[in-house]
Amino acid sequence: MESIDSKSEKPVSMIWGCELSSERDSYTFQVPEEWQCEQQLALRTICLGEMARDEFHVVEIVLAEGGARSPVPLATLKPSVLPMATLMGVELTPPVTFHLRAGSGPVYISGQHVSMMSNLSWDEEEEEEEEDAEEEEPAEESPKKPPKGQDDKKGNAAKKRRLEKEDEL
Repeated sequence: MESIDSKSEKPVSMIWGCELSSERDSYTFQVPEEWQCEQQLALRTICLGEMARDEFHVVEIVLAEGGARSPVPLATLKPSVLPMATLMGVELTPPVTFHLRAGSGPVYISGQHVSMMSNLSWDEEEEEEEEDAEEEEPAEESPKKPPKGQDDKKGNAAKKRRLEKEDEL
């Protein structure tokens, strides 16, 4: 029976983001307790807003996994040096708290909230697979691009002649 349950689980991804500033220097990402599925927050970017002062902005994270933990610096940004950072591979399990330790912001953090939903029945899943198969068929019948060949050579020859004329002037 476990294989049936795991087969019916489908990841659902939603765009997520928050803003940290001197007015709100902390944000906690958490999901409602009634959500009984696996949750994950995959961070993508952290960047400064256009009104950020030229000072160091330090963002740290505090994971709420069992017991007290010390904060971990996530990024240090400065508009004149590094206004944005890409955070690939940073995947966190909620709840997690983001804190603006230094600087006045605004600092924007964005990513994807991914949850494994297992609400689909077998009938709904089969219908979705059939719809996906129908959508893929027209894509296969699309006309192919004409092969590159003489047209490119003619274009390159014309470009070469133009450059030679410019050099003569």
